[in-house]
Amino acid sequence: MENKELLAVPVHTGEKRTCPEEASHHDAKRARVEDETNGSHAIKQTEEDREVLAEQGEEDVEAVEDEDGEGEGESFADMMKSGLSEVDAGIHKFVSDHKGFSGILKERYSDFLVHEIGKEGKVVQLDDLSVPVETEEASVEAEPAECQTLTEEQKQQLSDLQLFKNKEGNVAIEVEEDSKEKRTLLHKAVKTLYPGLETKTEQREGKKFIVAYHTAGKKALAAPRKHSWPKNRGSFCHFVLYKENKDTMDAINVLSKFLRVRPNVFSYMGTKDKRAISVQEIAVLKISAERLAHLNKCLMNFKLGNFSYKKHPLKLGELQGNHFTVVLRNISGSDEQVEQAMTSLRDTGFINYYGMQRFGTTAVPTHQVGRAILQNNWTEVMDLILKPRPGAEKGYLVRCREEWARTQDPEAALKKLPVKRCVEGQLLRGLSKYGKNNIVTAFALIPRNNRLMYIHSYQSFVWNTMVSRRVEAYGLKAVEGDLMLKGGTAHVLSAAEAEELTILDVVMPLPGFDVIYPTHEVGKGYRELLAADNLDINNMRHKVRDYSLAGAYRRVLIRPSDVRWEVIHYDDPRVPLVYTDVDKLEDKPPPVYLTEGKYRALKMEFSLPPSTYATMAIREVLKMDTSIKNQTQLNTVWLN
Repeated sequence: MENKELLAVPVHTGEKRTCPEEASHHDAKRARVEDETNGSHAIKQTEEDREVLAEQGEEDVEAVEDEDGEGEGESFADMMKSGLSEVDAGIHKFVSDHKGFSGILKERYSDFLVHEIGKEGKVVQLDDLSVPVETEEASVEAEPAECQTLTEEQKQQLSDLQLFKNKEGNVAIEVEEDSKEKRTLLHKAVKTLYPGLETKTEQREGKKFIVAYHTAGKKALAAPRKHSWPKNRGSFCHFVLYKENKDTMDAINVLSKFLRVRPNVFSYMGTKDKRAISVQEIAVLKISAERLAHLNKCLMNFKLGNFSYKKHPLKLGELQGNHFTVVLRNISGSDEQVEQAMTSLRDTGFINYYGMQRFGTTAVPTHQVGRAILQNNWTEVMDLILKPRPGAEKGYLVRCREEWARTQDPEAALKKLPVKRCVEGQLLRGLSKYGKNNIVTAFALIPRNNRLMYIHSYQSFVWNTMVSRRVEAYGLKAVEGDLMLKGGTAHVLSAAEAEELTILDVVMPLPGFDVIYPTHEVGKGYRELLAADNLDINNMRHKVRDYSLAGAYRRVLIRPSDVRWEVIHYDDPRVPLVYTDVDKLEDKPPPVYLTEGKYRALKMEFSLPPSTYATMAIREVLKMDTSIKNQTQLNTVWLN
């Protein structure tokens, strides 16, 4: 979906430190309808990729961020003047004829709320934090003798011990009058209910005690004991993950770090925005609901709940879409303009452009890197990733780029990076290891998904550009030579067929070796555009197999469902205007909207299918540039 800046490094903000801390095949070649979720390609990650991404999350960059001195000199708004605008990404056209108006998108991350729509068509919500009660066989393992043996005081002591709050380092439970069978049940109860704790029986002053302790120090939340998983319980624990201001992969890295498992034991149906509150279903292999529920005590800006055990994981692309609740603050439009805009969105829809987050935020668009990869121009790939650029970047990245421009020495440039897991750091490590004459191998040190994101960005740029031409040339109707899908296969429309269909049926191809192109003038435009980039549309296979593009098809126009809206008034910009799942769980009162106020906001709700960008729907409403460059200028003007 959104906020997929390739050059960003995950920073685990919002974690409590009461929990233990960290100790030190090829894509299918057949053409397909694009299988993305929230604007991010649904590429299956390899185990190696996920391990690298997990390692990225272990870098603690919070300290170096404060040393960057980014507040000195240019303001963020001034730096973003060099950023991309929508025109740079091939985004040119609108479909509605209402007069546009201004509004600020994501002034607060809580102004953007995303609920996943599951494969059964139900909106995923977090409304239950309890651990499921299981069948008798499972309960024997999960909760043996707990209610009969452990007092409330002992439970609290064990919970504190598990979370390293107990200064004694152990908890002793007297069992003098218990039989051996009861002691065995108590051993099992402690180990199962409090993962990471071990128990032993000790004699103290003539009395018997069961002593609970951490068997591996701060590695206490290690993988569960192999024999403890009940046979009649599904192997996967499914749960709903609520998260604030963190994208899906970052969230998985945090969970895997605190559970001490690899990220690849988690599965999900789609990736979600970073700058948002998002709610989605996650599945994890053989981690109990009890262990997951304990994380609610450890982590800020996360909540896990609605636990259930199933026999299968989740798969990318299985979702039916996402439901969005969006607040646009400080709008300038009249109530009549808002009514016209939202009615058009509901009845007509919007052009299914790839959003700006697909192309990065700096003056070097990611699709330029993708084009150089497809051209096999590896010197340019290296130069585009490492050269100095205008725009907003971390201070250490700026210094690294300057060192590279001055010396062309990968080791010297690498020394300027306190965080080595960013794209630049990975490439510099590769160049240092393999030399500047072996850029292909050096580039391969960057995680595979990040590498593929560059070439998918180029495909997205071509698609955006050609769809703009298609709408300019033929408007919002199906015409002879357009493409539609029949059972997943693209078909060229005849004049008679075009008369029977609408623009909602029309698809356009992303360039690749296994797609066909429209037979009208826009189809020729694909060939001309790729030829201008020194690429052969008839030969989209690459010497490096990973970079061969099969292509895909994408709908030209999307009409949202479940569209609702209201104009609300407020005085305090800091007051939340959206009622979240956690607010409801905590019995907080819903926001109260004023009848009159200093500011006006447009609160809208709508549902979109997978592979579509909510920002492009919002663009159609406002009729304004949704790039960070433009939104930053708007926000700065308002704040000033």
